[in-house]
Amino acid sequence: MSNQNKKVRVHYEGTFNDGTKFDSSYDRGEPLEFTCGAGQMIKGFDEAVKDMKVGEIKNIHLMPEEAYGMPDPRNILTIDQEQMPGSEQLSVGQRIVLTDPMGNRFPVTVTEKTETTITFDANHEMAGKELNFKIELVSVE
Repeated sequence: MSNQNKKVRVHYEGTFNDGTKFDSSYDRGEPLEFTCGAGQMIKGFDEAVKDMKVGEIKNIHLMPEEAYGMPDPRNILTIDQEQMPGSEQLSVGQRIVLTDPMGNRFPVTVTEKTETTITFDANHEMAGKELNFKIELVSVE
């Protein structure tokens, strides 16, 4: 019995390998609802839920390829600060949202700053990380 293409509700807790919790539906008191296999979730999470039964709890460990992928060097952008008014106010480590010429918004982190340039990393902040999830299947529709 597969949950593929069905609406599922799960409780989950996500941790890094050092045990640091980065996300938890338990803390919000509300299960996460998504369509299994529809690409709304990272690959490894979707795969894990596909064959679970209601009430089952599963612990999974995902390599970056099954989660947010590895950082892509093409997602590192360095521009002249004068091309971006206001960039002189930004500091390294700050997360902001940029807009591309097509009007798409994407989050970036400021990773480096020189006298004249500023560097942004547009990779997902979880790229390159191994993730652990405890998943509890609450319901399937």
